[in-house]
Amino acid sequence: MKFRILLLFAVAFLLLTTTRLRVHAQSGKSAARPNIIFIFSDDHAYQAIGAYGNKFAKTPNIDRIAKEGALLNNNLVTNSICGPSRATLLTGKYSHTNGYKRNDRTRFDTNQTLFPETLRQSGYQTAWIGKMHLNSLPKGFDYWNILPGQGNYYNPDFISQPNDTTRYKGYVSDIITKFSTDWLDKRDNSKPFFLIVGHKATHREWLPDLQDLGAYDNVNFPLPSTFYDDYKGREAAKQQDMTIEKTMRLKQDLKVDADYDKDWTYNRFDPEQKKVFKAYYDKISKEPAEKKLTGKALTEWKYQRYLKDYLSTANSLDRNIGKLLDYLDKSGLAKNTVVIYASDQGFYMGEHGWFDKRFIYEESLKTPFVIRYPGVIKPGSKVDDLVLNIDWAPTVLNIAGVKIPSDIQGKSFFPLLNGTKATAKVPWRKEAYYHYYEFPEPHHVFPHFGIRTDRYKLAYFYNGADSWELYDLKTDPTEIANIYGSKGSEAITADLKVKLKQLMNQYQDKEALQILAGAKK
Repeated sequence: MKFRILLLFAVAFLLLTTTRLRVHAQSGKSAARPNIIFIFSDDHAYQAIGAYGNKFAKTPNIDRIAKEGALLNNNLVTNSICGPSRATLLTGKYSHTNGYKRNDRTRFDTNQTLFPETLRQSGYQTAWIGKMHLNSLPKGFDYWNILPGQGNYYNPDFISQPNDTTRYKGYVSDIITKFSTDWLDKRDNSKPFFLIVGHKATHREWLPDLQDLGAYDNVNFPLPSTFYDDYKGREAAKQQDMTIEKTMRLKQDLKVDADYDKDWTYNRFDPEQKKVFKAYYDKISKEPAEKKLTGKALTEWKYQRYLKDYLSTANSLDRNIGKLLDYLDKSGLAKNTVVIYASDQGFYMGEHGWFDKRFIYEESLKTPFVIRYPGVIKPGSKVDDLVLNIDWAPTVLNIAGVKIPSDIQGKSFFPLLNGTKATAKVPWRKEAYYHYYEFPEPHHVFPHFGIRTDRYKLAYFYNGADSWELYDLKTDPTEIANIYGSKGSEAITADLKVKLKQLMNQYQDKEALQILAGAKK
């Protein structure tokens, strides 16, 4: 009798265990709650990454994450600018909802729902290390050690708990990685962890690590096809102030005859660092005069120097991502740790003659996003669906098995990653909504809102530009032909305007609805 009872208990336990394993397999979760690391860079363009097709950039470690996991081809931001993008990461909300619309002196409201705090309340140990750039100290983290404001590339200050500022010798990417691995060494091993690693690179003014100086000096980068864009039919693009030709500064941005004693960009070097850095750029500084560069020749020289400095700065970013991946391998954490790499928005690498971001155009609208989850995400996966940065927070919560707060505006795209979308027929968005605000400083990009589908993009620029733009991304992927008002575009324009208004209502963007009501036809 006892044997039969024991046998029944054993069978029941086996069935229960099998059911649980099946549920975990179907949901894409392992029995142990995964650790999650979110590596977040600044201004790193997707088109400056090998996995996204760049043949010159040396990004083997970002490429490795993509190869061992998934790459998002259409990861879009909702407001292409640094601080607001970080606020969106933390809240899963649009800028008009989380209250952080511009890069200004606004203090980010940390009293609203922040997904790291939700993770913390569910049993995760949380940390933010590196750049935050939100005019507020972190909240919802067990540990934090952040750069003040934009931070410095060399010998940077860090603010740590409770509010102590300390200067550290070295290059910022290396220091951020060391702080990250030190925290991982000392964390509470009884809890899963969530760590944001916020890198300063590749933010302007692009100061490479000493070991990366000249890394691309033997490369002659081809000019983008739109480098000499005349902005015909695009009033807002015509009036911007972000060109390599006119806006990019020789002294501050490209280090030509840089003032190493007075300019804050360079005043953090110690004597040894300064000697090496200055010796390299002193040689570069001679080139414009020696080659008698003027006009287009000077503009194209500036473009070459920009890319060389930018990609050299990115070398250290990628190398330090590699150090973190190696740490996970050696510590045995890799098998149950989700690794995400993303940037706060896209960036122009000379397209349209520009650097910087802000516009709804593809290069600044799209941002890189690669994710690795061993045993769950199939290596080499590609996702073409329209994913927004409001979706990052709910996706991380979903992966962690944590209930998503009702005030988050995004939705989890985990079903797009783990294969359950096809079996469960999960609906996904067909349109993406965008709204940019900062004007007129620093780059005179008119505020605008718009909608992006898999093929079309419709945008309205206001506060002076007062104009519509429509692009067929299939026939015009570089967005130089504004077809708004042209014959044959009437039906798609009307349809997109209806959908644009629907999205404004869905996300409760009341300001945009008022502007739309009075917009030019």
